[in-house]
Amino acid sequence: MLTFLAIYDDYNVISAHTLAMSQTEKDPSSELEALEAKLDTLIAQFNQVKSENKSLKVKQDALVREKAKLLEKTTLAKTRVEAMIARLKAMEHDS
Repeated sequence: MLTFLAIYDDYNVISAHTLAMSQTEKDPSSELEALEAKLDTLIAQFNQVKSENKSLKVKQDALVREKAKLLEKTTLAKTRVEAMIARLKAMEHDS
């Protein structure tokens, strides 16, 4: 009995697959419409990712410029502090 049920289940799976294939074959326009819908979705996702990518590149460029300015200010501040320390040390030795 177990063998019969297994064969029966396999037959149902094969029948369902055959039925699905035959329905698709009968109505290729619905399959084409489904593919067009998927393609439209992919195109929309592509455009969204492209827009996000462009926005991220603009932000990255701004951050790179800001980092360069901050490094320049830090270097200038470091130079000034070192100069002050040197003057203070010189004043100590003169005293």
